[in-house]
Amino acid sequence: MRRLRLSTDEGSASIEFITVGLLILVPTVYLVLALSSIESASFAVEGAARQASRVFVQADSVGEGEAAARRAIAVTLADYGLDAGNAQVTISCRPDPADCLTRRGFVTVTITTVAPLPIFPAVLGTDIPLGVTIDSVSTEQVSRFAGS
Repeated sequence: MRRLRLSTDEGSASIEFITVGLLILVPTVYLVLALSSIESASFAVEGAARQASRVFVQADSVGEGEAAARRAIAVTLADYGLDAGNAQVTISCRPDPADCLTRRGFVTVTITTVAPLPIFPAVLGTDIPLGVTIDSVSTEQVSRFAGS
């Protein structure tokens, strides 16, 4: 008697495992890389805003404060691999917007930048964002002894 041998599953388990493993592993690795990039940019922007507001309120003049804040932002963002030229920085003051270093006044620094997505090709189209927008706001109070 002759037995007909229908298809067997011998050896196909390893191919299925590799295929399914790659289909799950590649997106998971990309997700980890993307989330790491976004988290790193969040730390960078938060630290830059905090440090910029701190050095601004310790300056002797508004011009020195703005220069010190810009340096602090550039150094902090560079530490995290971000370009300070791409960051949008806004410095505002209360209660007197004309004099940021009023005693017991408040200086607010707002920074917005884009966290680039890793391994994302720019050729897919211009309407697809190439990163995630990250922003941070920090407010510091000018010392009541400032200028004395």
